[in-house]
Amino acid sequence: MFKKALTRWLATVALAATVALGASAGERLTDWVNPYIGTGGHGHVFLGANVPFSLVQLGPTEYTHGWDWCSGYHYSDSILLGFSHTHLSGTGVGDLGDITVLPAGSADLREVKFSHDNERCRPGYYALNLVDPDVRVELTATQRVGMHRYTFGGSVETPMIILNLKVGVGWDRLTDCQIKRESSTVVTGFRRSRGWANDQIIYFAAEFDQPMELLEMSDDTISVFRLTDPDKPLLMKVALSPVSAENAKANLRAELPGWNFRATVAAADQAWEKELGRATIKTDDETVKRIFYTAMYHTMVAPSVYSDLNGDYRGSDGKVHNGNFMNYTTLSFWDTYRAQQPLMTLIHYDRLPDLAEALMRISEEGGRLPIWHLMSNETGCMVGSSGVPVLADLVLKGYCTDAKRALAEMKKSQLLEDRSLGLLKKYGYIPCDLEPSNETVAKALEYCLDDDAIAQVAKKVGDKETYNYFYKRSRSYSKYWDPETKFMRAIDSKGNWRKEFDPTRVLKINEYTEGNAWQYIWLVPHDVHGLVKLMGGEKAFISRLDELFVTEGELGEDAPPDITGLIGQYAQGNEPGHHILYLYNYVGQPWKGAKLIREVLSTMYLDNFDGLIGNEDVGQMSAWYIISAMGLYQVEPAGGKFIIGSPCVDEATMRVRGGKTFTVKAVNNSADNIYVQSARLNGKPYTKSYIMFNDIMAGGTLELTMGPTPSKWGTAKKDRP
Repeated sequence: MFKKALTRWLATVALAATVALGASAGERLTDWVNPYIGTGGHGHVFLGANVPFSLVQLGPTEYTHGWDWCSGYHYSDSILLGFSHTHLSGTGVGDLGDITVLPAGSADLREVKFSHDNERCRPGYYALNLVDPDVRVELTATQRVGMHRYTFGGSVETPMIILNLKVGVGWDRLTDCQIKRESSTVVTGFRRSRGWANDQIIYFAAEFDQPMELLEMSDDTISVFRLTDPDKPLLMKVALSPVSAENAKANLRAELPGWNFRATVAAADQAWEKELGRATIKTDDETVKRIFYTAMYHTMVAPSVYSDLNGDYRGSDGKVHNGNFMNYTTLSFWDTYRAQQPLMTLIHYDRLPDLAEALMRISEEGGRLPIWHLMSNETGCMVGSSGVPVLADLVLKGYCTDAKRALAEMKKSQLLEDRSLGLLKKYGYIPCDLEPSNETVAKALEYCLDDDAIAQVAKKVGDKETYNYFYKRSRSYSKYWDPETKFMRAIDSKGNWRKEFDPTRVLKINEYTEGNAWQYIWLVPHDVHGLVKLMGGEKAFISRLDELFVTEGELGEDAPPDITGLIGQYAQGNEPGHHILYLYNYVGQPWKGAKLIREVLSTMYLDNFDGLIGNEDVGQMSAWYIISAMGLYQVEPAGGKFIIGSPCVDEATMRVRGGKTFTVKAVNNSADNIYVQSARLNGKPYTKSYIMFNDIMAGGTLELTMGPTPSKWGTAKKDRP
């Protein structure tokens, strides 16, 4: 049933694209994107019309019925509140859903039923045929402007548009708003709300292509407008600004001055085509092709543009600032530092200097580097200081040239007193009896890798004192290692292990973030060989790693829904373990990781609505697939050492900086030939089971010869990462 529906959908959207683009040319990468992947199950992805990294995410908004509606949409639902201009994608908390528009035939209408049979979506375009009222909805977008086209059927006696500022997603609750009718065709205002973002404000300017009669206005939150010419489709443009309605109007005039809907759809498609082309693959498996390009699409929903065309933006201090750079928001760094950000360093090189500037501005204006930053607000969600390794990685890879300024902001963030950092400074670890919010092991391990990132930057700029301090602190992970149970465990202020302990169950007093003790043994990606030594050497490390993938045990009733995609106790559905499969390369057994990598790629990423094994987390789940499918993964959070795994595509080519390309070819690749037998880099034998970032940036070809049995390639100590 699904395959038939998918075939119909692909044919319809391909036709829509051809019509919109006036194209008759060959295959487009956008034709391989299935935006519905992850809209069911626990994927939480955004569905609608947008362009890469845009502020506007224009799409359907439903009632929130629980965790799976964090994006505002879930495939299981069939009731819409309207079409909102901001959404999150793949998050574990719901918010946004700003500036909602609903076509109607009655001023009392606040929801409509719909069927997925009448719904179509492709990159930059969304369409839905409503039955009651009879309206064809079409949406497209630019970076800061959403464009609507509503075609009312003859059965709708009084076609109208309802502008609703009450509607929000998830935790979002309206605190203040304004709707101002400036003329018969222009409406401006703002929406302020409290939710995951404690104080979020967005300004808008809406323009219609025909005069609209104001029928009703309720408390400045809901306005109902009647079409004066119902015999033609209504076009509507809504521009956003984080700063002011005047800036929203300026964004509208500059970014989308005309009314050509087809041309706007075509421009959005072309924007996606260009960005999808940054990493291309060759494979005979069409399912893999759809999953890969859809994953690429999902990784470019965020970070989201968060400044106006004139450079104005709302800072983390709540004040308006101006800068000659592109500001960004929706920074889910606890998730994305692991794969999404390293992927950006490979292919989105042109955006990263601005991202680095945005991070430093956030810190300078708000007092710390972002943890989970959303619409000028620090949500404080998740543990660690994950903006630190992201900025450090940008410095070490040459995307942030002011290394001393970056180092100052990283140090400032890590020398604060809150979020257990004061305890860490005082005790050298985080005592579990003095930390009321638990999760001390997860916090400590994240801080260790953050501190290592600072140490690397300090070394780069020649600051020995800073290097020594943070290097020493980055190795404090060893204090949580219990040699008797062989787990990372919580320790109190007197040096005693916490009594409550179960390695597989997630306890109410849990020392691990969205995980259990098995999953947190391995969160030392910055010092894998130090962890090997701590465990008693390579033999003990390998034995323990093997054990992870076969150990059974219940997670318990207190386990969050995030822990999914289990192979033994390994959880692909949540981020803390995403590097684990690549640890085998560090101890000379890359073939073990290769087998597991192929298992995850082929069984936990699917071409259907429930196609993601865990929630997308703003690009991380998809980024893992993209890099792994190409045969690479960055384990160490900062610096740029990419581990070679087992590519599931025959060839992958990345457009890297300097106008160069880097290609990974998998010779004799198949579902059976999953093990690297030998390798060549630019025609010369290559024996290492990793490759450095600078070698990738130099351009060229890494050729991997694949086979059905493990080999000795990459196993010698000199060839290990």
